[in-house]
Amino acid sequence: ALAIADFNAETGQQAVAAIQALGHKAQFIQVDVRESASVQQMMTAAIDGFGQVDILVNNAGIVKNTPAEDSSDQDWLNTINVNLNGVFWCCRAAAQHMLARKSGVIVNIASMSGIIVNKPQPQTAYNVSKAGVIMITKSLAAEWADRGVRVNSVSPGYIGTEMTKAGLTKTEWSDTWLAMTPMGQVGEPVDVANAVWYLASDAAKFATGTNLVIDGGYSIW
Repeated sequence: ALAIADFNAETGQQAVAAIQALGHKAQFIQVDVRESASVQQMMTAAIDGFGQVDILVNNAGIVKNTPAEDSSDQDWLNTINVNLNGVFWCCRAAAQHMLARKSGVIVNIASMSGIIVNKPQPQTAYNVSKAGVIMITKSLAAEWADRGVRVNSVSPGYIGTEMTKAGLTKTEWSDTWLAMTPMGQVGEPVDVANAVWYLASDAAKFATGTNLVIDGGYSIW
């Protein structure tokens, strides 16, 4: 059973419908991860709906490609609030439930941007937020490792998602991205999903505090 939590009700409901069409139980919960109260309400709804939460995947994220000197306070705050604060609010809410049961898995979606600086596009706030996600992951893993909760992250490179497709239409960007990726291509969403599945499963039962990079080799350089 899956709880799909999203700010966008339309896309969230579409995801639920797709899961249900495969014969699985799913429910939609609207949430604004920028607000800790909304996150707490989401977690309560998920527990009420399914009885417990075994796995949390933090996947909310935004990016705005603006030169740092031209960015507004709100540009910075929006990115940090969604990408970094939201991850912590969700981890905290889930842990309050998981630690009581001494069982649970959290997988945070970070980015290779948390360990390298992308080019040619400017995205300082995004890079900072994703570096923070990696450190949140390691810090919480250290706190909760002996209490039954594993915390890991996945750091994708360029993946063919809606967020990335806009950049792929800019030849200057896409040519650089592909040239700097040893495998010479963008990844597919399933590549990230498989990494999440591994970290969430018992196949990774001895892994915590790990940042699994799925970037076609981009960060090798």
